[in-house]
Amino acid sequence: MKFLGIDLGWTSGETGLCCLSWENNQLKILDLSRKQQLSAIFSWIETWVGVDEPGLIAVDAPTLIPNLTGMRLPDKLTHKYFRRYHAGCYPANLSRPFAERTVGFGVSLEQRGFVHAATIEPQKLGRYQIEVYPHPAIVNFFGLNRILKYKKGNLAQRKAELSKLRQYITEILPQRKPFLSISPFSALTCNFDSLKGRELKAVEDQLDSLICAYIGAYYWYWGEERNLILGDTTTGYIVVPNR
Repeated sequence: MKFLGIDLGWTSGETGLCCLSWENNQLKILDLSRKQQLSAIFSWIETWVGVDEPGLIAVDAPTLIPNLTGMRLPDKLTHKYFRRYHAGCYPANLSRPFAERTVGFGVSLEQRGFVHAATIEPQKLGRYQIEVYPHPAIVNFFGLNRILKYKKGNLAQRKAELSKLRQYITEILPQRKPFLSISPFSALTCNFDSLKGRELKAVEDQLDSLICAYIGAYYWYWGEERNLILGDTTTGYIVVPNR
């Protein structure tokens, strides 16, 4: 079973990509990379999860948007449950400039056989897609009292927060079930001190995609026993691991 994490560029930016494989009762990192063009992203997906091969794709982007204006139900629920952690998500509606790209991405995954899994039978092989949101997942996985603010601030502040995220990933996720085996990919080993803005953004995208992939694996492993499902397929939904 493969788990793909996709930190989708909502308009035209780079997309962080991670592939995890479930082998010998642990998760192995097969790839951490970035792509920009949708054609390249789908080629990457097909490289790691071929036709009829089981896999779960966890996308950080609103792939189901029923509302023309305002906020989706799952967006409202992130603010209800996670505002205190600064982890309410950006509102999505069909009038936003990103909607065509993100919804179209979900439709393209469905056409490739990846069905929306707002409910799931734990550890059942299949081809699934889910929407995820890294900030509240990071808060819950690592027991934090606020999000790690690695997306804002000056370069030094972003480096410090991103360094914490990498430390949590490499020290805590190998101790959780499903266990994550840490591999020597650059994003997990590079020296942050030497990185400039664009280089740091590349690491950020890859670590976000790793969190997305791990959320997908965690959801598949535990199902609703240890995950919150904010919304459903009619309202849009976001899968968030329980604390």
